[in-house]
Amino acid sequence: MKLRSSILTLATVAPLSVAAPALASEETRTVSVMSRTWAVTQVADEPVVYRATRDNNNLNPFGPPPRLRTLQAIAAIQQATGCKVIRSSMYQNISGQFFSQVSCG
Repeated sequence: MKLRSSILTLATVAPLSVAAPALASEETRTVSVMSRTWAVTQVADEPVVYRATRDNNNLNPFGPPPRLRTLQAIAAIQQATGCKVIRSSMYQNISGQFFSQVSCG
């Protein structure tokens, strides 16, 4: 019985620790690229790095036609920041978020 109460306690606490979002240092800008919504947030100051996350449209199968996500992410970061994306610094994590440095010069 003691093991069961420990598992129940762990099951109740675990979702709270996972669901706590990380606080962004900058506000999130929402832009529309190729009929899709992207959220762009600055995640590092030196070097300046931005994160672009595409809205999944609630997994709607009747959404706009498919497009290449990398090209959309580049356009989203450029629209949100007004700076040019450094393509050699761009990478994507397993969650589908794109990270890139920008050049504003």
